[in-house]
Amino acid sequence: MKLKNEMSLTFESRSSNEGFARSAVASFISQLDPTIGEITDIKTAVSEAVTNCIVHAYKESVGQIYINVKVYEGAVVVIKIKDKGCGIHDVKQAMEPLFTTGGEERAGLGFAVMQSFTDKVKVISKEGKGTTVTLEKRLMSRIKDV
Repeated sequence: MKLKNEMSLTFESRSSNEGFARSAVASFISQLDPTIGEITDIKTAVSEAVTNCIVHAYKESVGQIYINVKVYEGAVVVIKIKDKGCGIHDVKQAMEPLFTTGGEERAGLGFAVMQSFTDKVKVISKEGKGTTVTLEKRLMSRIKDV
């Protein structure tokens, strides 16, 4: 796949920044002229990944969240959301629907939601070092030569 465009941003893990992250990614991919459904899918998946960073990675502290978005030829979007928080002890278990370490107020559906709204979800994590979630989605772009 040939890279067509790329952007990166960094922000603090505050809940007030979740909407910013979602909107920034949606604005960047607007160059592909996505459908409303595609924009909604990506915004939802990004929202879940960023919320995981805020709620789980940094728990009682504030850290940095890093987002990198790449647009490839063929309207393929790859979004990496990274933190340097506590990491995930067992990624396979964490990706099971309804599993949560966040207590009764959390549903444990974040990864399931990400998987349902994107084509591919990859999670790499190291305890004490952080987590990177990679979301991939091919859009039905109406723009030629994307």
